[in-house]
Amino acid sequence: MPEKKVKVETLVLTGKQVRSLLHMEDVLVAVEEAFRQKGLGQVQMPPKTYLFFPEQDGDLRTMPSYVPEAQVAAVKIVNVHPQNAKYGLRTVMGTLLLVDPRTGEPMAFMDATHITAMRTGAAGAIAAKYLARPDPKVVGVIGAGSQARTQVLGLVTQYGGFEELRIYDLFAERSEALAKELAAEYKLEIQRVRAVPTPEECVRGADIVATVTPSRNPIIKDEWVSEGTHFNCIGADAPGKEEMDPRILKRARLVIDDWEQASHSGEINVPLSSGELVKEDVDAEIGEVVAGLKPGRSSPSEITVFCSTGLAVQDCLTAKLVYEAAMEMGVGKRIDIID
Repeated sequence: MPEKKVKVETLVLTGKQVRSLLHMEDVLVAVEEAFRQKGLGQVQMPPKTYLFFPEQDGDLRTMPSYVPEAQVAAVKIVNVHPQNAKYGLRTVMGTLLLVDPRTGEPMAFMDATHITAMRTGAAGAIAAKYLARPDPKVVGVIGAGSQARTQVLGLVTQYGGFEELRIYDLFAERSEALAKELAAEYKLEIQRVRAVPTPEECVRGADIVATVTPSRNPIIKDEWVSEGTHFNCIGADAPGKEEMDPRILKRARLVIDDWEQASHSGEINVPLSSGELVKEDVDAEIGEVVAGLKPGRSSPSEITVFCSTGLAVQDCLTAKLVYEAAMEMGVGKRIDIID
């Protein structure tokens, strides 16, 4: 007698539903745990793979991961198409399949666009927790896109607030609009929010600077950087992209999220290719720091740089948060995809 088939239902969640279920306080915990698990070598996470669409100035990435301790696996598919802004489309869109590793059944299929934004914002905040000075007062953000919002959200959630937030974008109207928006949103947490006319004004004297642009040429110059500044380099996420003068990376405590990904497509990829940096210039992976295997900031005057390419395990544990909240609250639609 053939065994009786068990019904397999997959939870389907829209972007709107994901946004309603995900909160930065929880994402910070999930991302910190993802870093720790990777630092301890307790995850499976092949480097992300790329398809490039040069005619459209875009790419598509696949990001698989497995976290045994959490008993969950995931595969995210995400695009980056900077030109989409011209057509009123998101420049980054993603979907994610959450899988039960015990059976291989698809637990959930969900919009991962907000997951990507939130876990990236959380990654910057967790990196700052270990690498920035403990009492930052001034934050600078270079780039006024959607990721600028979640970088600020992550940092405000982590630290509670700041004296000043500076925003610079190549297009002044964007930085001015974002400054106005964030001033209203964080009127209790940030004393002063202002758009600044140059990247130099954004960087000089700042305690934390987040770079969130698609630039292929360095924006931040070495001579602008004060002692004690921490940088979250978020924008460089594909070969050829860079936002920082390599001289800054050379003299800073340099921490990455993953060697294979960072050397291929992170902030260090261009200076590595040109010989301005070598592998030995990288001090640690952030997971090693979070896990206590390597030190974080060593002095108030130290310049620190975190190069983020985005880890699939961050998506995996963040998506698990979404799934558990959805199941508890009865959100989403269950579909027999496998029959």
